[in-house]
Amino acid sequence: MITEDRTNNLQKNLLGFSVKGLTVNRRGMNLLMGMLAAVPITLVLPVDALQVKMTPTNPRLGDTLSVLINLDNPESNTNPTVASGENTYPAFEIAPNQYRAFIPTTPLEKAGTRKLRVTGDGQVQNLAVKVSDRKFPVQRINLPPGKAGVQATEYELKRVATLKALKTPQKYWNGIFLKPNAGRMSTIYGVRRYYNGKFAKDYYHRGVDFAGAAGSPVTAPAAGRVALVGRVSQGFRVHGNVVGIDHGQGVTSIFMHLSRINVKEGDVVKPGQLLGAVGSTGASTGPHLHWGLYVNGLSVDPIPWRTRVFN
Repeated sequence: MITEDRTNNLQKNLLGFSVKGLTVNRRGMNLLMGMLAAVPITLVLPVDALQVKMTPTNPRLGDTLSVLINLDNPESNTNPTVASGENTYPAFEIAPNQYRAFIPTTPLEKAGTRKLRVTGDGQVQNLAVKVSDRKFPVQRINLPPGKAGVQATEYELKRVATLKALKTPQKYWNGIFLKPNAGRMSTIYGVRRYYNGKFAKDYYHRGVDFAGAAGSPVTAPAAGRVALVGRVSQGFRVHGNVVGIDHGQGVTSIFMHLSRINVKEGDVVKPGQLLGAVGSTGASTGPHLHWGLYVNGLSVDPIPWRTRVFN
């Protein structure tokens, strides 16, 4: 009803006369209507300039949530953001007017509905996604004397934390991630552990292990910049000889227990490029490679990154 009233008033104002003047100004009206007919007028309904799409559609704990955001002709130079609980995640531009934010999930979180708040160019969208539960196996590890109860040094923890916190705007990787070692996968992501009979509270296996032979090549799974090179001689007691790669936009990789390191900090590496060799340095029971993948500071399952493209 209100729309119709406004339309009638608009027509009267456009024609410039009242209903009473129809008989007097019929000739003028015909002339004006002919002019209007020659000019196409399109009535466009307002559309939501903030469009959001999220994948995967059925996530489980340990998955990386990818939030794609499209903005029609954004007026500001500020990138959108995605908030979940108390955390806010940056969205990076991956194409003209298209942005993407990653939200990590971990085995320490509870399954259930997660609410997201997407903000961009003065607009807000509230979304809800159900994150399903996932059962993680339990493993018992007995560390030999000398390695049981090994504590990380303050320097070691600080360097590794700095790597995981990186949110470089540049995106280095492209396509799926490659397997960093030819060995079989010996330990999957998310395993809970007992160390020498004591349950490690708030711990889960933050990555995947490959049972590669000692000295076998460790290669970059994706392009990136070497942001961390650490050695036992520098105080890396737990990680051992370690390499960390910044893949950009909040995604980082860490490779632990190496016997040899073939790169230096600042190197830009390509997929498949040699990083070092499998070893058993640090808190390790035998030769293997530990590969951890971190998204916005939290450890996620690397396997989905090897099977589908995260743009």
